[in-house]
Amino acid sequence: MYQLLRKLAHWIDARAGVSATLWPMMRHPVPRSIDGPMGWWYVFGSASMTFLLIQILTGIGLSMVYVPAADQAYESLLYLDYQQPWGWFLRSLHYYAGSGMVVMLLVHMTQVFLQGSYKYPRELTWVVGVLLLACTMGMFFTGQILRWDTDAYWGLAVGASMAGRVPVLGPEIVHTLLGGDIIGASSLSRFFALHVFIIPGALLTFLGIHLWLVLRCGISAPPKPGEIVDPKTYDATYHEELKRGVPFFGDALLKDIFFSALAVTIVVVIAAVVGPKGPTEPPDPTLAGANPRPEWPFLWLFGLLSLSPPAIETFIMLVFPVLVLGALFFVPFVSNRGERAPSRRPAAVLLVIVIYTTLGVLTYEGVQAPWSPVMDAWSGDPVPVNLVEGRTPLELQGAAVFQFKNCRNCHALEGIGGRRGPDLTTIGASLTRDQLITQISNGTPGGGNMPAYGKQMSPAEMEATVAFLISLRPDGQLPAGAVEDAPVEGTTPQPVELTE
Repeated sequence: MYQLLRKLAHWIDARAGVSATLWPMMRHPVPRSIDGPMGWWYVFGSASMTFLLIQILTGIGLSMVYVPAADQAYESLLYLDYQQPWGWFLRSLHYYAGSGMVVMLLVHMTQVFLQGSYKYPRELTWVVGVLLLACTMGMFFTGQILRWDTDAYWGLAVGASMAGRVPVLGPEIVHTLLGGDIIGASSLSRFFALHVFIIPGALLTFLGIHLWLVLRCGISAPPKPGEIVDPKTYDATYHEELKRGVPFFGDALLKDIFFSALAVTIVVVIAAVVGPKGPTEPPDPTLAGANPRPEWPFLWLFGLLSLSPPAIETFIMLVFPVLVLGALFFVPFVSNRGERAPSRRPAAVLLVIVIYTTLGVLTYEGVQAPWSPVMDAWSGDPVPVNLVEGRTPLELQGAAVFQFKNCRNCHALEGIGGRRGPDLTTIGASLTRDQLITQISNGTPGGGNMPAYGKQMSPAEMEATVAFLISLRPDGQLPAGAVEDAPVEGTTPQPVELTE
């Protein structure tokens, strides 16, 4: 049997040229110093790739059971957790391998930055690495949406809000992401396609380019104080060093294998002990106890938003991430020569300390900070008495719906209640009946965090709520859009006295 398999392998290799392609890659020389203890700094990239492989394999398994439909996605996850043999472990391993991939990528990029490995001639390698980080974060975000629970719904609402604030193109971007004007079945299908096909395709493409650049430009030697990177002389110096180098298929590969095996073992133990992440409650925007949180890589942004005034939310959501990515892209072009040793680059070391300290503090704040709506406003703050005095039975019914549909989680009345949305004390003077119905039914995915309530309210509840909101206006002021001398909605027209 062994001889048969060997002959088959030889037959395939003779025609496909596998060994002629892979063997030179495995034997490509690396600086001899990587054979020593400093070589352990070079293992994090391989660990990231190992976690990516686990993500692909577990993702294929999960896709055989998961149903990307709004009415079945949640139930399919429960089936995986409680009925499918080992389904819970597959979900858990998929999640924690993704977390491990993010950690390894961040550690790998930090090591590359501190050791100046992004400098000439590896600027493009760094840029592609930044794109790989962006794709990985995109995978994490879209993966959360596929859980289709409360965290997923509100995460998608906030994500749509961020996209909707893009000037000019915002509404089109939101419509493309959600598959319509509101969060629904099409939204889940689109994010499933992003998570399973589009982003992984981009990630694997960038990974192939990244590995080719690593082979093309070589692995940088461990930095030494006093060794200066000069584009005029670096290539000749590096090629001389490779003549004394060692094959990657040797001690360097063994270090990669050992560390990757250790990292995978840790993740497997965590997955088995902790179990899968979610799903929490079903995706109901009217759920009173909802207290959603973004995934841990985004908690720092959540914390930053919780500490910031509403006036700069758009800047933090749109401009700040672009500035961060832009800064990462321009790192090798701002400093592509000079010292590489961290001991000779105190500013770089200080910058890393400040960045990770800030991220740690903001992440802690993101864990502790309450969700932006006041989640007990509906039960703790009754509708002010003066806003229900003299109201019609329909308007009183609307006040009750407004209270118990948790509208006050986000909207205040006379300054009491949530702060995420605007105060509605005088909303009847600002929006017409049709505008109110559209706002409540479709939400504001193009510019805010309000979800769509069209499917959570009956026609009678909608009619009553709108009637109550129209009644919220200053004394003597007509409803928005009303014509002077026309009968005001909710009142009886008075006869007009005719005079000669």
